[in-house]
Amino acid sequence: MPTVLLADDHPVYRNGLRMMLASTGEVEVVGTAADGEEAVAQAMTLRPRVVVMDLQMPRLDGVQATQRIVETCPQTHVLVLTMHEDDESVFAAMLAGARGYLLKGADQTEILRAVAAVAGGEVIFGPALAGRVTRYFSRLAAVRSREQDPFPQLTAREREILDLIAAGLSNTRIAERLSLSPKTVRNNVSNVFAKLQVADRAQAIVRAREAGFGR
Repeated sequence: MPTVLLADDHPVYRNGLRMMLASTGEVEVVGTAADGEEAVAQAMTLRPRVVVMDLQMPRLDGVQATQRIVETCPQTHVLVLTMHEDDESVFAAMLAGARGYLLKGADQTEILRAVAAVAGGEVIFGPALAGRVTRYFSRLAAVRSREQDPFPQLTAREREILDLIAAGLSNTRIAERLSLSPKTVRNNVSNVFAKLQVADRAQAIVRAREAGFGR
């Protein structure tokens, strides 16, 4: 059962979300936070699997809090749940390391599905955002395709693996697709992350799709 920390500066919404999630029996809410600083502190203390994060909060906004949590708590993943649906907010959160982004109009089923996906290491967008995200990356890919190789530091094999990561394949499926051992794939994925200077798979996907990979 995923452990969850809720970070939102509106007490009515925060408490309502806590009661809703707790009532399902599918997640364990281990704590709540009313601002970004508290969210970071609670994440470091409680080490939840998922932090459900609002973006607009006092003391430290959700994007900055997400970045700090990703840096200090590598086993904790962030799911943004906010009213902000503009492109700037969405991609700022993803580049900070968030693994998912939902709007506050999402229903219980959507939120639970997103929490489970993020807890499992997946990257997820709400239905209202998925199409826009795809179009955004498509536009960036068209621009980048006219530029020189964006990742000259990668070997041919690493570029091939990065392309499959960007397409959403797991390490197991990549190993099957390329007829490689799981250990070889893991080593190559680690090399890709190090060379791209990204913390995890979600950030690698963002970088790769911006460059036109995974299509």
